[in-house]
Amino acid sequence: MKSFWNKLKKPFFVMAPMADVTDVAFRALVAKHGGPDVFWTEFVSADGLYHTREVSAKSDGANSMIYHTIDTNPLMRDLQFTEEQRPIVAQIFSSKPEMITYATKLVAELGFDGVDLNMGCPDRAIERQGCGSAMMKTPEVARAVIRAAKEASALPVSVKTRVGYNKESLDEWLPLLLEEAPAAITLHLRTRKEMSLVPADWELMKEAVEIRNKINPNVLLIGNGDVTDLEQGKQLAVESGCEGIMIGRGMFGNPWVFAGRKNEDTPLAEKLAALIELAHNFEKISPPKSFAILKKHIKAFVTGFAGAAALRAELMQAESAADLERILHENQV
Repeated sequence: MKSFWNKLKKPFFVMAPMADVTDVAFRALVAKHGGPDVFWTEFVSADGLYHTREVSAKSDGANSMIYHTIDTNPLMRDLQFTEEQRPIVAQIFSSKPEMITYATKLVAELGFDGVDLNMGCPDRAIERQGCGSAMMKTPEVARAVIRAAKEASALPVSVKTRVGYNKESLDEWLPLLLEEAPAAITLHLRTRKEMSLVPADWELMKEAVEIRNKINPNVLLIGNGDVTDLEQGKQLAVESGCEGIMIGRGMFGNPWVFAGRKNEDTPLAEKLAALIELAHNFEKISPPKSFAILKKHIKAFVTGFAGAAALRAELMQAESAADLERILHENQV
């Protein structure tokens, strides 16, 4: 059975999964202003989902698992989405196949269109669990995790990773992933060691495409790194041969990016209205998230004009959407 991946026009554009950014509130804003071809959630711990599950007792004394956990579970909050945010992929992480099995079944039951396995996050706390970028050090675990996800449900499974750990190792790492035949592989075109401190190496995507064409031409390749707008992304796709482009930081302050608008093309008034809209969306999330999370969005929306720094500093003190509106009104912007 063909998945949504096979129905996308090339090149397609997807939203990068970003912690405390691509929540249901921000996705709603992006969807309203011209969404990507594929939405992504923030990454969610499969282990956490398992250990916060509900267990009910049967009449015979045995226990049964309920995949839907309680409404107040913060991890379940990160798996909320609306119909306007489709197709949508839930990104999960774990180094334990049994946890990936559980989380994939849960994601399928919640109605997601796909599941993505994080094998690229460089955060030390994630790596200490053997997850994220650390998966590149344990290739057989990576294989087992992919197989567990594929066997758990009918959802298409994708992988997001990097081109290597301490050094570029596409020749060893990418074939292993391709042999497991995920629907798509997103390559952040930097090593784990490089973090985001150097420019993404899009020449490596050309090599990745050559490797893919030899081993498993059915797997879609998505390039990620330093893409700021659709025009640039389309050019990179043509030059490298990949099928998809993932945009991350290019979304900051520009929820119109997937509609083809460049950041500098949006009037200030429109940007500030979008920021207020995002704040109201954010307050609807249940259970609530700290309003301080919006500070990174305030920084992105309120920049590049005379008086921006002073206004931004004042807005950083806001504790609600109403506060944001009041401060902007008082400053007559």
